Amino acid sequence: MVVQVVVARTGRHLQRYNKGRRQVVGCIPYRYKDNIDLSMGDEDAFEVLLISPQRKGKGLLFPKGGWEKDETIEVAARRETIEEAGVCGDIEGLKTVLQGKLGTWYFENKSGDTAYEGHMFPLFVREELNLWPEKDIRERSWMSVREARKLCQQGWMKEALELLVSRLTSQCRRTKMDLFSRINRSSVGHGTILRLGCRAQVLAPPPPPTPAEEA
Repeated sequence: MVVQVVVARTGRHLQRYNKGRRQVVGCIPYRYKDNIDLSMGDEDAFEVLLISPQRKGKGLLFPKGGWEKDETIEVAARRETIEEAGVCGDIEGLKTVLQGKLGTWYFENKSGDTAYEGHMFPLFVREELNLWPEKDIRERSWMSVREARKLCQQGWMKEALELLVSRLTSQCRRTKMDLFSRINRSSVGHGTILRLGCRAQVLAPPPPPTPAEEA
């Protein structure tokens, strides 16, 4: 058995700054539901993971933290997501659709005394850790996009969420079109299951009525 040990970084002596703005990076962890009905709304096909803030208050957020000088931006995004949310995965998810980070945002803290440059990536979750550095100070919750819109407390993170939704729903729409074109309509009495990027499960249309039934 392999035990994965994760230790959180501390201190800001390696912190990156750009024109006085502290550079932070994070991820929106997401996963697809096991079976997707074609009648679903596109954004109902997947869930996102939010975490509680260190300082208890209203709302939730996505994992993010400081980008340090000895790591690439993608490594920093993965590290912060493991430290805060305890999940691992692919930084670009479905690589044919997701091409890098969701965007860059400029914002300040509530008191207005610290400026930030924030970068967000999509992270397709493949593993949830039972132990992670901030397990004792944060809670993590999977939820629908609708719930995330209501509970996420950071405006810039909500914008990043909408960009992720746009990317993933575009993929799901293309998958649905492909599924429709590939369903074998000549099959009688048998279901057709097609496993694609959205992990959709589709049933073949019902067989045509027999002469007796038509009568």
